[in-house]
Amino acid sequence: MTLRNRPARSVELRAPGATPIPGLAVDLYELTMAASYFENRKSERAAFSLFVRTYPPGRRYFVSAGLEDALGYLSRLSFGRDEVAYLRSLRLFTGEFLSYLRGFRFTGDVFAIPEGRLFFADEPILEVEGPLIEAQIVETCLINIINLQAMIATKASRCLQAAGPRRLVDFSLRRTQGLEAGLKAARASFIGGFAGTSNVLAGRVYGLPVFGTMAHSFVTSFGREVDAFRAYARSFPESAVLLIDTYDTLAGAAKAAVVGKEMSARGERLRGVRLDSGDIAGLSRKVRQILVQAGLGEASIVASGGLDDRKIAEIISRGGDIDSFGVGTRMGVSADAPYLDMAYKMVELGGRPVLKLSPGKASLGGRKQVFRLSLPSGALKRDVIGLRDEALPGEPLLRKVMGRGEILGRLPALPEIQKIFLGEFAKLDEKYRQLDGGPAHFPVSHSARLRRLQARVIQKIRSRELGES
Repeated sequence: MTLRNRPARSVELRAPGATPIPGLAVDLYELTMAASYFENRKSERAAFSLFVRTYPPGRRYFVSAGLEDALGYLSRLSFGRDEVAYLRSLRLFTGEFLSYLRGFRFTGDVFAIPEGRLFFADEPILEVEGPLIEAQIVETCLINIINLQAMIATKASRCLQAAGPRRLVDFSLRRTQGLEAGLKAARASFIGGFAGTSNVLAGRVYGLPVFGTMAHSFVTSFGREVDAFRAYARSFPESAVLLIDTYDTLAGAAKAAVVGKEMSARGERLRGVRLDSGDIAGLSRKVRQILVQAGLGEASIVASGGLDDRKIAEIISRGGDIDSFGVGTRMGVSADAPYLDMAYKMVELGGRPVLKLSPGKASLGGRKQVFRLSLPSGALKRDVIGLRDEALPGEPLLRKVMGRGEILGRLPALPEIQKIFLGEFAKLDEKYRQLDGGPAHFPVSHSARLRRLQARVIQKIRSRELGES
């Protein structure tokens, strides 16, 4: 794939919250609850926990992503004059509450698992603490931000697992659900191990390497396929990757070899060819033979076209001779698992632990911490969910990343986050990385104190609400 820039340093547009999120990006019930809290003078300090309840089919882990955007959202959240005017037009809210919203700012604290770390079902990805209205009103956007990026980073990591040492590039922009989703897919897939993206805006915003070749329309715009290849090679003599399946893949490979030898005679080098259809595994082996016979064995073979983790694994298992994969739609929308069962639930109010008992949707009360234990080899052993103030063996994963509405410390650059992910992913046992998921779940347990707390709270709820002794 043509490399059109180098991995760039951070740029101004990459700053947290660079994409404005209006205050009205909430579900209505966040505002109606907030209005009732306001009217009833409920200003206690609350804590909410964001977590994934269950694994989608085939998944046994998740990749933390989206925290930078979540913090940017919290630090910039406000209600503008026009937004308040719109709310007034709904005739639902009092003037006093609307005046409160006009001066609204998030002043709470956030504890979170850093981006790039692995997490598992029921573990808090982040916990938000602050005045009740502030902690409540951010629910919708926090789920939206973290759900999308964690979902895509996890899907990307599965493609990485399938591809092994082969390079992966995000090709998803044209079919993601909107331009913003395309940006976040590029960002999250890089966290999950991709080398870069075809999305030029994402390259600019996030400093990602950008890659690209050509479309079939470029080939069909010329009278002959070989003329298209020659024209492209003249335009990009240092980075030409030729798309060879417009008419016939093997005939296209032969013509690419002709152009490649012409480039070699000029002191240039054909960078590669791309396959986008057909029996990728079988065709790639034959294309390699054509390139080797032409003295172009170092040219890369790139595969694209409806790929994801399972398709990549199939191609490789059938002996596909591929150097890199362009992965688009099925990764960019996480086609086999297009959402996470993510929830944001109150766990404490005014220092009192709270929880819900809804069947299949019960939550864990109390402010929490996740402790990660490793084997002497460095491999991940198990996680323990405990209470925030516990001091248990293992590495505490949730870190305080926001205090009084201000981001604390320096947020890591994307290459740092990717390095964190790659290091931890390598420590996860193979049985939890299998594409079919396997029968085993990574062991996650609850501390004794957390279990006792849940039992006490449940007993009080059953006595108070259900009249049980």
